[in-house]
Amino acid sequence: MTALTLSTAGAATLRADALVVGVAKAAGPKGGLVVAPGAEAVDKAFGGKLAAVLETLGARGAEGEVTKAVSPSGLKAPFVLAVGLGTAPAADEAYDAEVLRTAAGNAARALHGIKKAAFALPIEAAEDIEAIGEGALLGAYAFTAYQDRGPDAKGPLAEVTLLGAKPRDKAHKAAVERSLALTEEINRARDLINTPPNDLTPEAFAAVVSAAGKEHGLKVQVLDEKALEKGGFGGILGVGIGSENPPRLVKITYTHAKNAKHLALVGKGITYDSGGISLKPAGHNETMKCDMSGAAAVFAAVVAAARLGLEVNVTGWLALAENMPSGSATRPGDVLRMYSGKTVEVLNTDAEGRLVLADALWKASEEKPDAIVDVATLTGAMVLALGDHTFGIMANDDAFRTAIHEIAEESGEQSWPMPLPANLRKTMDSPTADLANMGVRMGGGLVAGLFLKEFVGEGITWAHLDIAGPAYNEGAPHGYTPKGGTGSSVRTLVRLAERTASGDLG
Repeated sequence: MTALTLSTAGAATLRADALVVGVAKAAGPKGGLVVAPGAEAVDKAFGGKLAAVLETLGARGAEGEVTKAVSPSGLKAPFVLAVGLGTAPAADEAYDAEVLRTAAGNAARALHGIKKAAFALPIEAAEDIEAIGEGALLGAYAFTAYQDRGPDAKGPLAEVTLLGAKPRDKAHKAAVERSLALTEEINRARDLINTPPNDLTPEAFAAVVSAAGKEHGLKVQVLDEKALEKGGFGGILGVGIGSENPPRLVKITYTHAKNAKHLALVGKGITYDSGGISLKPAGHNETMKCDMSGAAAVFAAVVAAARLGLEVNVTGWLALAENMPSGSATRPGDVLRMYSGKTVEVLNTDAEGRLVLADALWKASEEKPDAIVDVATLTGAMVLALGDHTFGIMANDDAFRTAIHEIAEESGEQSWPMPLPANLRKTMDSPTADLANMGVRMGGGLVAGLFLKEFVGEGITWAHLDIAGPAYNEGAPHGYTPKGGTGSSVRTLVRLAERTASGDLG
């Protein structure tokens, strides 16, 4: 894991392998290049002509832009890396946290193989330290566990030193500690998502959670296939019955003695999704190891809450199964009796996530938490609706849905509130069972949300995050987002836990 430190040393005197500065486009019609605050000493070493030098090298200050310049004799670092921040804010305004987070991520990715980099980006408050730290540590992530890279292979940026902060300031120190705890858990979630499904079975995932529980003093309970059958978890068993790797329901609990508020998080953990008997077509199977991203996010959020010592009780429920076709697999037309007692006619075995979540939601509801949030790579329909970077939010309470949307925005995650139209519920009516696991095709993401709503205990505030788009990046890396597993929604869930602890959610 990349190290993160604060330093009071000046940019000109600190020994590092690279210096990172920010540049932006000046506001107004002329729009020349300007050096962002924090890099004054670097600009002075260039004789006040850093912007002119970078412009000569092609820099324009656009977000995502990275420009390298050889350092003059006045700097200890051999080169300067300038990252674009977009249009400079007005004199009385600060740079947006997400702009800083993204710029730091771009810099960290560009500095792969470098041992130590000093970041001289704009810092006006502890929130800026947190954003830059998060961006740098997330941007430096690399998943290489299955690569024979040889002794000369370059690794991620090893150390990030933030300049312009105050190492002895309590708020600044807390910002670093939060950045470290949060990013380490997000990167752990990314590792799980990227792990091949032949190694990350439900049993193996449960073992990882148990080990983390021991490490951080969390209570972990694992229900195996025998316990699930005895308990009547027909949804989880129905999905996992076709696989040689049996399902698990994992409960991981963080409690804090000073707060009675209880937040329950439920994650979809399909460690591999073939579609079951309703087999996915060719070209849609290759990345289905990522179908456990919701469970990974929930796991990461609970551990992060514990590491941060948040004054709130957080319970994570991980519904783990492998959806495979075989002679024992659930068939289209089968009827499952869920943990809640309701019966569900399975019309499509590739609509399996809602089945495992239904059992976990009802189990979580038995503890009567103040709120339940489930997270899942649930529907392709949500990707069609919102694209690859935005997750949808549905809820049985409009104020709660709005609050989560605002929290996601604060955290730098793109989300959008989605409705639960009552008229779509009847499309899941079944002549055989209490309901079917499918409804009309149009609005399929909303239909899935309505299905889940049926399994939330009465009077419990609930929200559903469909992260099917942003959970796994099949394209090129960008900002602090790598190719592969992203850790989507972890920041939102942790911020939600913090808000719950502080009483901001009522």
